[in-house]
Amino acid sequence: MSSSLTETDHGAASHGGSGPPARVVPRWRRGLRPYLLIVPALLLTGGILYPFGLGLYYTVFDFAASKPQPDMVGLANYRRIFGESSFWDSAWVTVLYAVGAAAFETVLGVAVALLLHRSTRVARVLEKILILPLMIAPVIAAIMWKLMLQPSVGVVNYLLKPFGMGGVQWTDTPAGALLSSIAVDVWVYTPFVAILALAGLRSLPASPFEAAAVDGAGWWFTFRKLTLPMLWPYVLVAVIFRFMDSLKVFDIIYALTEGGPGDSTVVLQIRAYLEAIRFQRYSFGISYMIVLWAVVYLVTMVLVRYLGKIQSRAAEVPK
Repeated sequence: MSSSLTETDHGAASHGGSGPPARVVPRWRRGLRPYLLIVPALLLTGGILYPFGLGLYYTVFDFAASKPQPDMVGLANYRRIFGESSFWDSAWVTVLYAVGAAAFETVLGVAVALLLHRSTRVARVLEKILILPLMIAPVIAAIMWKLMLQPSVGVVNYLLKPFGMGGVQWTDTPAGALLSSIAVDVWVYTPFVAILALAGLRSLPASPFEAAAVDGAGWWFTFRKLTLPMLWPYVLVAVIFRFMDSLKVFDIIYALTEGGPGDSTVVLQIRAYLEAIRFQRYSFGISYMIVLWAVVYLVTMVLVRYLGKIQSRAAEVPK
């Protein structure tokens, strides 16, 4: 039998040749298939690298609405960024937001996962309800919470009024605006962490927990010595995703506070938007985005390396 036949040809031959003969595929076409399969990946890679490279190219110029003929300025945009106090203020706000959001979401997500891990009817119902915030676009959730947090007509102050906490200026003070933005982020993305942690809990082996129960180990000892070490790789994956997304947040903060009051919630992403779109300093705004990309990349690389160490350590826990 010719080596250029397809698998269907071999199958038809093995059954006595019954049925219509299969189409013969030339060998050169079969050799071309692996290369055709990577074409979508190459197109996607090119679609990512081309605008990224174009952005890098623009950062060495001084493109702006007020300067139709830009000049090459080299690294002057980056030197200007690191020399401005507004950059360091935005970087500090970005770090506060990312650390606060990731920390609260991790703690609450793991706690919710531990509660839902109990195989009860209520837990199964709550597990379905848990994904509802993830089905709402973050910008829509921020607008919804902006209305709910209004000092005079918002439902949050109305519910807190019997406790003597009505009239709180949630988004009208610097600290309140930052905390409100973090709270909205936590409301939207805690289910994401909880779902990942719950999947990790259900994949853990049962034998170590059975042995701990036979030895009379308490819940806290079991959680600290068995559950958490084996669950931590799953949790760290969620932390990496959430911390990385929180570093480049835009939609929640802009829809909720637009960076105000003042510059109290102007994170790096919003600062780049203001420079490039509102102030029309295009090269300067793109330079902000390149700096933000570098920060996210370096932080992600550190966390991924730490994840590898945690996975190796978790593999040493006796199964």
